[in-house]
Amino acid sequence: MRWKLLRRRFSISAPRMIVRSHLPWPLRWAVAALALGFSAAIALWAFEFGKDLAGLDKDAKVELEQLRAEVRTLRDDKDKAQSIANTAESLLKAEKVAQERLAVQLRQVEADNLQLKADLGFFERLLPAAGQNGDAPQVRAFQVEADGPGKLHYQVLVMSPARVAAPSEGRYELTLSGTQDGKPWTQPMPGGPQPFQLRQYLRLEGHLDHPPAAVVKLVQLRVLDARGAVLASQTARL
Repeated sequence: MRWKLLRRRFSISAPRMIVRSHLPWPLRWAVAALALGFSAAIALWAFEFGKDLAGLDKDAKVELEQLRAEVRTLRDDKDKAQSIANTAESLLKAEKVAQERLAVQLRQVEADNLQLKADLGFFERLLPAAGQNGDAPQVRAFQVEADGPGKLHYQVLVMSPARVAAPSEGRYELTLSGTQDGKPWTQPMPGGPQPFQLRQYLRLEGHLDHPPAAVVKLVQLRVLDARGAVLASQTARL
């Protein structure tokens, strides 16, 4: 009997039970009103917050556009400044090239002036010397200078005394003298006397090699005729 009562109580066919609240209905209405008001407040807050977010996003877009415009302006200014800098650099390079050209031209002018002075001296030597007669050629200029270790550079100007003279053939030779290892030293012109043909004047120029250890003090020039007779001579000191 007890088992049947227990099974009936806990089975599906057991009688339903209703739990009723002991709160009075005015209090329940007050709680419901509070919950509804709280929900409305949350909804209003969410609405206002959403409007603020929308406004901030709009302001952010405007500010972003302003920043982009400023970036474009700065970029344009940078390009202009870069263009000006490139132009200035090009002008500086052009000015530098022009200065270098002027320096080269100035050096060339100085070299030309020196050459003109040398030519002037050369032609001055072509003027007939007073008190000199005869038909033998004359050595009007003879210069020798060192042109590096063991090398000499010489220049000779030979002139015929006759204003209108037939070509004449001859030879010239150079002899070096000085010291080597503390002893007297001489050296004839390598290859022997060199031939030349003289009409009114003749300019001779060349190099002479000698031992680097030798100290050259004198260089003697002799002008010979076709038979080997000495027509003129001159000595240059170093």
